[in-house]
Amino acid sequence: MEEKNFQLSFLGNGMELFKIQIINFILNVVTLGLFYPWAKARKLQYIYSNTTFEEHPFAFTGTGKEMFKGFIKAILFFIAAYAIFLFLVYLQMPVWAILFLYLFLFLIIPLAIHGSYKYRMAKTVWKGIRFGYVGDRTELMKLFLKGVFFTIITLGFYGAWFSMNLRKYVVENIRMGDANFVYRGKGSDFFILNLKGYFLTIITLGVYIFWWQKELFEYYINNLELNREDKRVFFKSKATGGGFFSLLVGNLLIVIFTLGLGFPWTVVRTLRFGAENIMMYGGFEFDALQQSQIDYSNATGDDMADILDFGFVI
Repeated sequence: MEEKNFQLSFLGNGMELFKIQIINFILNVVTLGLFYPWAKARKLQYIYSNTTFEEHPFAFTGTGKEMFKGFIKAILFFIAAYAIFLFLVYLQMPVWAILFLYLFLFLIIPLAIHGSYKYRMAKTVWKGIRFGYVGDRTELMKLFLKGVFFTIITLGFYGAWFSMNLRKYVVENIRMGDANFVYRGKGSDFFILNLKGYFLTIITLGVYIFWWQKELFEYYINNLELNREDKRVFFKSKATGGGFFSLLVGNLLIVIFTLGLGFPWTVVRTLRFGAENIMMYGGFEFDALQQSQIDYSNATGDDMADILDFGFVI
């Protein structure tokens, strides 16, 4: 099949997202935060529906009701953990309390990553084709704990390998119908890239940080593929250091001079920048994709990820 280019776009605008955010904020205040899951669903539905691939929009099919159930479960889980921590402190066992806190965090993070991807991917649809995440929770937990252990005993040096191993596991367990993603990043390359970025940022008094961000983005994107049988789609970054400078400095100025009210415009600018700077090409027929992924409605892991305030691996 002849190789072709594919188009990814983001069509949203700051004012529309601002209106959604303002209404969400008011309803969250009035309901003392209980509206949060519905607010999150409305925001995701807007972002997904304004993200198009080959002129066809994505859809987020999750609901506020699903996420509310997950939100309550996640809150109760954290409350229970906090109660155990306070009980150990009350028993004058501070060492055990701290050990429990670290153990809880080390265990909850991989659980949140797994649950978040399982829910979010199952609720992502394009042209009727559902995405999916087929990773194993126990396997991910072992990978995560191993990464934490070796990162600690190597005083952080293993962090690059940990990051790449985690990204590879998660990405390669994502499905788009019956197509699968492949990630080819390596810890050694990622270590050198960050070492170079760190020292050049210091030498240039911070100026190089924008080119460092460009190289990180480029490394993540350029090592990504989508495969179906013997057909492949390759990803390539078109971002530049100057582009990252304009994006990040512009976003900072918008937030400062609008006293934070311009945040929705920074979200739109960032999403549009990402879409415009990811090139996709290959001999792949997307109309041949087959539906093979099942629905999944437990949003507990997704809400845990929100509480812990960390984003997706990709």
